[in-house]
Amino acid sequence: MEKIIILKVNSLFLKIKRQKIQDYLTQLWVSVGGREITPLREAWLIGPLGKVNGIGKEFVYQLAKEENLIIEESSSSKGLLSSIKDLNLSTDELTQLDKDIIDFYEYTSDYDVLFSLKWNPLFKCFGFLVGKLFSNRINQLNIPANNISQDQIIDNQIIHLISPDNKEVKHTIWFRTFKNSDTVLYSGIYSTCSIPSGKTCIKAVFPLPNGSATVILSPEVGSNGELILNSKGKQFGEAGFYFLLKNLKEEYRSKYISTFHDRLVVYKKDNDLGAIQNLKLWHLNVLTIQYKLSRRKELVR
Repeated sequence: MEKIIILKVNSLFLKIKRQKIQDYLTQLWVSVGGREITPLREAWLIGPLGKVNGIGKEFVYQLAKEENLIIEESSSSKGLLSSIKDLNLSTDELTQLDKDIIDFYEYTSDYDVLFSLKWNPLFKCFGFLVGKLFSNRINQLNIPANNISQDQIIDNQIIHLISPDNKEVKHTIWFRTFKNSDTVLYSGIYSTCSIPSGKTCIKAVFPLPNGSATVILSPEVGSNGELILNSKGKQFGEAGFYFLLKNLKEEYRSKYISTFHDRLVVYKKDNDLGAIQNLKLWHLNVLTIQYKLSRRKELVR
């Protein structure tokens, strides 16, 4: 009995030693407070998971190597969606949706992106802590802790990982860095999924050490032709924010964060395309991010 306890303690020590304590504590929180899932039963939630040695661009190469995929990084004419029809919107919604918004989602890499943000003062220290403890080190989700009033240029790249057998796209990665520093803002794997209700949603997977932060966004079209993506759900299996973890036994666990909501509205106003993203916690606005989207002149269709 004592030998078993010692072995378990040594295993725990080695696991902590291989990674930062804050990563381990986060994973412990998901493991204890989350639920066990299986890739077959919860296929709608499963996506690539990160490694303990950081994310950033290196993750793209690791994933391609692991799954024997070809990296296609050409700069133009790649979209987050192969077709807007992937969202399974109704005929009326497709007709109402602004054509420039459709173009952005089907040809995302052809667009220049400008970025500004404003924190709720109550949560500004939270952004600073996340940056210091996690984002700066793992090179992922590097949202600045200070307000940005002047637009910053984002290097906007769509990377496809392609099967060498049938040349089909296996993963679409939206890789966004600050132009002036090459710091990774977001590195996410984007796809669509069908949640248990049958609703088609956008799934954004942000790899983290031994796991991921995954956002399931439910789409709808607004009265002015805007695309509204909302993660506001109430329980596991609905749109929302999920932490995923794969432990040493290859078991998957997930924790649903019902108090955290992400709402993104992509709109067209006065011939200008833009987007506004609101992140809320406990119904309080945490952060507002404003994007300006413009097709590069030499790539105007």
